[in-house]
Amino acid sequence: MALRASVSKKVFEFNFTARTSRGRMKNRVSWFMKLWDDRDPAVFGLGECAPLPGLSIDDKPDYEGVVNQVAVNVGRLDLSGPELLKDAAGIVPEGYPSILFGLETALLDLKNGGKRMIFDNGFLAGKPIPINGLVWMGDLDEMLQQASIKIEEGFRCIKIKVGGLNFEKECDILNYIRKKYFREDITLRLDANGAFKTDEALYKLYDLSKYKIHSIEQPIKPRQPELEELCRKSPIPVALDEEMIGIQSAEAKRELLSKIKPQYIIVKPGLHGGIRGTQEWISIAESMNIGWWITSALESNIGLNAICQLTANYPVSIPQGLGTGKLYDNNFESPLEVKKGEIFYNQKLDWNLEEFSET
Repeated sequence: MALRASVSKKVFEFNFTARTSRGRMKNRVSWFMKLWDDRDPAVFGLGECAPLPGLSIDDKPDYEGVVNQVAVNVGRLDLSGPELLKDAAGIVPEGYPSILFGLETALLDLKNGGKRMIFDNGFLAGKPIPINGLVWMGDLDEMLQQASIKIEEGFRCIKIKVGGLNFEKECDILNYIRKKYFREDITLRLDANGAFKTDEALYKLYDLSKYKIHSIEQPIKPRQPELEELCRKSPIPVALDEEMIGIQSAEAKRELLSKIKPQYIIVKPGLHGGIRGTQEWISIAESMNIGWWITSALESNIGLNAICQLTANYPVSIPQGLGTGKLYDNNFESPLEVKKGEIFYNQKLDWNLEEFSET
């Protein structure tokens, strides 16, 4: 048996105006790694390699060359080896977590028969995962409309991007939601993407706390010494996200969490070390009584499916960040469905992956 691999590139077009505090995104580029055994090329595994521009540590000019070189080196791997994912990390250059995640996904998919099964757990059997509904940045009316739609669709946890509008208007949005839906048990999460200035962050967090906020992601930019004090004094639980990018060794992860002491971490496999890196982050966080949830990083349904299955390996008690399957006009048709604030795998639906049949 010899493993073979190919790489294909696809540009996904957003079906709405996707804006964060870092700017507007018009599209999303992913590279797909297809693996097969040369004795049976009709059976293949797929993995998505999808760095986020301006955020991922592996958003580099040489990215495409690196992912193609990894594909060349796939033949060195033994699909039946006892340390398959560890061996996979050995052929991916350090600092390319999204490539590692794509390779890990493709290997596990192929090992499980090329059926888009990454892990055999309850998710594939139809067990749903609770997720938050995401409200993207826009003007006041747009964001209010998004929030209302999400709540009407059955979401009971809403995540709102903040830091891009006038702060008072963002408070107006939160006030509106709390007043209109006061009879409903709505959890509000905020994501600042590091937008708050360090000398303003704490008083803004106190203002925001009036609206019963569950947590806020990355209130200030990464690597700021003020974050430790902010986590200690904030009236709103702080969740790390961008702060974790580029932290690779277990020792460095422990040091970071021990120093900053956040209330939560948010783990994205494509940014934070692939499957094994995600598992390590969660294990270390749990050992320190730090909460966590897993979030996709705008992957297509290929990557989202893998992240959902990885998430389902854990006892999920709070909503996860996995509601990104309908962002693109040209996403792959898949069995993934979102209803009433949950994502699940509908076994009655099929994948449409014809474009990979001759890759």
